[in-house]
Amino acid sequence: MEIDALYHVRFQYREIENKRKLWKILCKHYFSKYINKNDCVLDLAAGYCEFINNIEAAEKIAVDINPDIMNHAAPGVRVVKAKSSQMDKIKPNSVNVVFISNFFEHISKEEIVLTLNECKRILTGGGKIIILQPNIKYVGAAYWDFFDHHTPLTDKSIKEALELTGFHVDKTISKSLPYTTKSKIPQLSWLVKLYIYMPIAWKIMGKQSLVIAKKK
Repeated sequence: MEIDALYHVRFQYREIENKRKLWKILCKHYFSKYINKNDCVLDLAAGYCEFINNIEAAEKIAVDINPDIMNHAAPGVRVVKAKSSQMDKIKPNSVNVVFISNFFEHISKEEIVLTLNECKRILTGGGKIIILQPNIKYVGAAYWDFFDHHTPLTDKSIKEALELTGFHVDKTISKSLPYTTKSKIPQLSWLVKLYIYMPIAWKIMGKQSLVIAKKK
């Protein structure tokens, strides 16, 4: 499947711009608390680079198999075209944080294990992996609305995969962000900020799990 062609069908220009604005808020008001400004951060399956372009870090790396990534990475972001399980251009023990968002549902369980082992290879001792993932437990049948979704996962199955590959899970939030940016709910800046600072709303609208683990 041609990834760039699929994404061009899935996301219109206006949607891409809205996603960029949304991730700028998410990085500043939520994900930044898990990342030190002196860290080397790698965004795996970076897509349109919404996360890596907006997070504050000393060194930033975007990894994706889609050649179109070159058109989206901001100045200062190192782009690496590679499979998630074969990041040969990334040195061992060189990355402080690996961030993975909405990716594992697109690959097989065998490939997930290979990817986690590769993440463990490139992470420093005590390095952190942050996984934001649609939780099929709460998404239900809508999980399959996207043609390239293959593997159903919950927060518990992600936790088990991490432990299987030698990570220590520090934090698990079974319901965090809503499922998709294609929601009919207005994504106004003040509403997004309000949602971030009101965890009670997560229990109602949250359909993605957030799992944070460290390399032992």
